[in-house]
Amino acid sequence: MSEHKVTLADVKTSYRRWAGVYDSVFGAVLQDGRNKLLRQVAKLQPKSILEIGVGTGLLLPHYPPLARVVGVDVSEEMLVLARGKIAKHNLTNTSVELSDGEKLPFNDGEFECVVLPYVISVTPNPNALINEAIRLCSPEGHVLVVNHFSGSKTWALLEKVAEPIAAKIGFHSSFSYDEHIGKSGLNVVHVEPANLLGLSKVVTARVT
Repeated sequence: MSEHKVTLADVKTSYRRWAGVYDSVFGAVLQDGRNKLLRQVAKLQPKSILEIGVGTGLLLPHYPPLARVVGVDVSEEMLVLARGKIAKHNLTNTSVELSDGEKLPFNDGEFECVVLPYVISVTPNPNALINEAIRLCSPEGHVLVVNHFSGSKTWALLEKVAEPIAAKIGFHSSFSYDEHIGKSGLNVVHVEPANLLGLSKVVTARVT
């Protein structure tokens, strides 16, 4: 993990700045990972979905239409855009709210599926967020993750370049799969590479 600590203030400041251009800057470039994650959700057909780090709501129109969907984020600026998508697509089964993904106000096991899209490396305490996802997922439910992970030679080079400024934009540039997924207690059932050069992974895990 980066030696430069990411704080909640860093994350909020970063996404306040990025909110208005997030879809145009990070929409297409990270869409391969979103598409693969959505295919996994479609296979599972959960009746309830919690998306932690919902951001501008890019995934919301594409979840199973009969599922109850709740999205949370720490950025009100992002949520304004997510609410716009909910209204545009008439997603009557979907709601979003301002809340810290590391400490959420939901009951244990409330959701059949918990989705973490590009969020565990942009939260101050990634392990706390993953533990919260596990807590909120029902027995035999699933936690789905899409995120960049360290390991490839290409990413190692990018990490060295990004590390000095990464924390200040709310981002852990060095991010270990073994540390954050392998030691999480999740039962991983499917992993596939995603995005340019396979720098991201889509992880499907069962909660037991």
